[in-house]
Amino acid sequence: MWTMLFLLMFFGLLCAGMPIFLVLGLCAAVLFGFSDQPLVAIAQKIADEMNSSTLMALPLFVMAAAFMRRGGVAKALVDVAIAWFGRLRGALGLVTVVSCTLFAAICGSSVATALAMGTILVPAMIERGYPRHFALGVVGASGTIGIVIPPSLSLILYGLIAEQSVPRLFLAGIMPGLLQAAMFFGWVFYYSHKYELPREPAVPRVELVRMSLNALPALCVPFIVMVGIYGGLMTVTEAAAVSATVALLVSLFFYRGFKVSQTLEVIAEAIKSAATIMIIVATALAFGHWMTDSGIPASLVKFTLDNQLHPWQFLLAINVLLLVLGCFLEVAATLLVVMPILAPALKPLGIDPVHFAIVFTHNMEIALVHPPVGLNLYVLATISTAPVTEVVRGVLPFLGLLLLCLAIITYVPQLSLWLPNLVYGAG
Repeated sequence: MWTMLFLLMFFGLLCAGMPIFLVLGLCAAVLFGFSDQPLVAIAQKIADEMNSSTLMALPLFVMAAAFMRRGGVAKALVDVAIAWFGRLRGALGLVTVVSCTLFAAICGSSVATALAMGTILVPAMIERGYPRHFALGVVGASGTIGIVIPPSLSLILYGLIAEQSVPRLFLAGIMPGLLQAAMFFGWVFYYSHKYELPREPAVPRVELVRMSLNALPALCVPFIVMVGIYGGLMTVTEAAAVSATVALLVSLFFYRGFKVSQTLEVIAEAIKSAATIMIIVATALAFGHWMTDSGIPASLVKFTLDNQLHPWQFLLAINVLLLVLGCFLEVAATLLVVMPILAPALKPLGIDPVHFAIVFTHNMEIALVHPPVGLNLYVLATISTAPVTEVVRGVLPFLGLLLLCLAIITYVPQLSLWLPNLVYGAG
C-alpha cells in the first residue's frame, strides 16, 4: 500500500511540474503523517545528517568548478590539446574529448564541463567546417565524463547515501572514465578519416612547450586533490577547500579570466548551484529515512533472495530501471530517490557497493544525453542556438558507445575495483 501511495504521489506531482525537492519533501511529509511519526523528529534527522563533513565537500567542489569555468582554464586546456593533437585529422574533435577529460578531472560536473568546452569548441569546429550536429554531439557526450572522473560530485553524494568511502569511489571512477574517453577518441578518429575532417596547423616546438607550461597551473588542481587525499595529507573536504582556493588564485592571477571585483559574483553563482543540490539532498534524506523505516528495502532483498536472482540478472534489471528513470529525473534526484532502496540489497547479492557506484554513475551519464531531461542536450542547444533534435542527432553514435561501455563496466567489475583494491586492499 505504501509503495503504491508513494508512486502515485511522486509521479503525479512530477507530472504537475513541481520542482523535485518539493516532490520529495511533500511525499516524505505525507508518508510520515500516515505513519503517525512526528515531523519534528524528521526535521531533527535531516539536520543531523546534513551536518556531515563529507557533504561539505560538495559545495566546495562546485565553487572550484565555477572559478575554473569563468577563469580561463578551459581555454588553456584546449590550447595545449590542440598543440599536441592538431596534426591529426579531425583534430578539434579529438581535442574536445581530451579537453573534456582534463576539465572533468578539475570540476567534477558534467554540465559545467559541457558548458565550458561547448562555449569554446562548438563555434571553433563549426568555423572550421565540421558538421554542427557532430560538434554538438562530441561535446555533449564527452561532457558526461565529468561525473565519473574524480573529483565527481555524484560519487560524493553516492558515498554519503550508501555510506561508502569517497576516496575509494574516486579511484574506482578513473579506469571506467579513461575507457569511455578512449572509446570516444577512437570513434572521433574513425569519423574524421571517413569524412575527411580538417587538420590544424602544426605548432612549433617552442610554442608547444609554452602552451604545455601554460596549462600546468590548471592541472595543479586535480594533482593537489589526488596527492592530498591519497597521500593521507587531507580529507576529501579539506581537499575540496584547497582545490577551491587554488582554482580562485589560478583564475585571478594566472589566467585572469575575471577580476578581483567579480569574485563575489562568481561565488554567488557557485552558491546558487550548490544550494540547488543541497535542498534536494535535504528533502531526499527525509524520504530515505522513511524508506528505511518502511521496510521496503528489506522486502526488496527478500524478493531477490527468494527468487534466487543472480547478480547479473539483478544488475540487468537495475540498469533498465535507471535508464527509464533517467528519462524523467536529473542525476542527483535519481541517486537520492533510488539508493536508499537499492543499497541494502547489494551485499546479500554479493555485489560490491563501490562497483555498483560506477554502474549507477554511468547510467546517469547516459541520462545526461538522452531526452527528455538530458541536461547536456539543453545546455548545448542554448549556447549554440541549435534545436535540441539536432543535438540528439549528434549524440546518437556516442549513446551506442555509452551503452557498450555500460555493459563492460557492469559485467567486468575489476575494471572499477582494480585501482581501489590496489591502493586500499579488498573492501
